Amino acid sequence: MSVEATIRFDDRVAIVTGAGNGLGRCHALGLAARGAIVIVNDAGGTVAGAGKSATAETVVAEIEAAGGTAIADTADVTDPAQVAAMIERATERWGRIDILVNNAGILRDKSFAKLALEDFRAVLEVHVLGAFHAAKAVWERMRAQNYGRIVFTTSSSGLYGNFGQANYGTAKAALIGLMKVLDQEGRKHDIRVNILSPTASTRMTEALLPEEDRALLDPASVTPGLLYLVSDKAPTGVMLCAGAGCFARAEVVETAGIYLPPGERSPETVAARFDEISASDGAATLPDAWAQTKKYVALARQAQKSRSGKS
Repeated sequence: MSVEATIRFDDRVAIVTGAGNGLGRCHALGLAARGAIVIVNDAGGTVAGAGKSATAETVVAEIEAAGGTAIADTADVTDPAQVAAMIERATERWGRIDILVNNAGILRDKSFAKLALEDFRAVLEVHVLGAFHAAKAVWERMRAQNYGRIVFTTSSSGLYGNFGQANYGTAKAALIGLMKVLDQEGRKHDIRVNILSPTASTRMTEALLPEEDRALLDPASVTPGLLYLVSDKAPTGVMLCAGAGCFARAEVVETAGIYLPPGERSPETVAARFDEISASDGAATLPDAWAQTKKYVALARQAQKSRSGKS
């Protein structure tokens, strides 16, 4: 097996939201250990009147004790003004922002029948709007410097669904769409945008996991995947799944599909041929939304040409 060059982040400036505990803490420590200057963002455990987050300050102390450079920031990711101010403070101090890890999140699990609007809205505010505010605040700076790495954090709940998580699953699925668009828009400026789908034992999930599984699901086992996604070697437009030392890639795929001529376009025909429509042979990931339109047009033209040749 060939040995790849070491991934480093010397002189790179990174922001990690929700970095006071769990996955965010591990991501911040991992970035700092490889040379990055890290803004440890966490609004949790804020010290009254001090403008400090006890959890973020603890992570900063860990980084500094290991010889790294970091500062704590208590910006609430749901407040665009606070997020913009955080980016401005970091830029004034270090001149650039290279990496943004959108990790901040909350849970308010309830079955859909019992889910209140305020709990639905609160989860979307943190996960979706929080990630949007942060990405929007760094976007023009990354475009100007022709370099950027952004990671959004999704979940298997967003990819595959999970009972009692209509709000969380909706939010996490929304981030996939945001990533896919920013991947398209950022490429010419070397802004690489990816998704991380982690599973780990954290404050958010510990009550949901059997005790015997928690040791395997160490948040630190996810961070190597995150570090790759924000490195100079990073891909773009990728959904990387990680947990318990395991890594996999998720894809949105579309089956090859079929063409129905006008006289056969009925729900009964769709029902009768649904297995054919669903056949996995020829399923593929499409590069963008227009690829689907072009695919259908090509399929229709090919079918019409074939039928015309037979008539």
